[in-house]
Amino acid sequence: MATSVHMEPVSERRHGGVGRCKCSFWFAVAHDILGVLIMMVGVFGGLVIHDLFIYAGAIIIFLSLIWWVFWYSGNIDVPSEELQDDVGLMKQRNRRLSRAVRKASTRLSSGIRNSFRKNNADVSLSVVYDNTVASSSSSKEFPREALSI
Repeated sequence: MATSVHMEPVSERRHGGVGRCKCSFWFAVAHDILGVLIMMVGVFGGLVIHDLFIYAGAIIIFLSLIWWVFWYSGNIDVPSEELQDDVGLMKQRNRRLSRAVRKASTRLSSGIRNSFRKNNADVSLSVVYDNTVASSSSSKEFPREALSI
C-alpha cells in the first residue's frame, strides 16, 4: 500500500523592476535628485552663501548612500540550499571544530578569570612626601603598611 506524494517544486517569486525594496530605492533616488538640485543652486545661483549650498548638496548625496546600501542588501538572493541551517543547526562536519574552539575559549577565559581571584597577592604601597612638609612636621619616618587585594 504505497502511496506516492507529488510535490510541486518551490519557485521563487521574481521581483521585476527595482526589486523588493522599493522604498529604499525611491528614497535614494529622491536624496540624489535633491542633493544635485541644491548643489546646482550653489553653483549657478549667484548667491553670497553659495559654498553652503554646494556642501549641503554633497552631504545629501553622500547620505543617499545609506539608502542605496539598504536597497542593495535587501535584494540579495540567498539560495534555499544555504538556508537549511538558518535556525542555528550546525552541519556535521563543523561540529568537531566548533567544539574544540569552544573548549579552548572556555579554558582561556576561566584561566584569566581565576588569575584575578588569587587571595595571596600582597601589594605594598608607599607614600611619597614632599621633603619640606615632612621635615617641618616631624623628623619621624612614616611606617609602610601592606595592602592586601
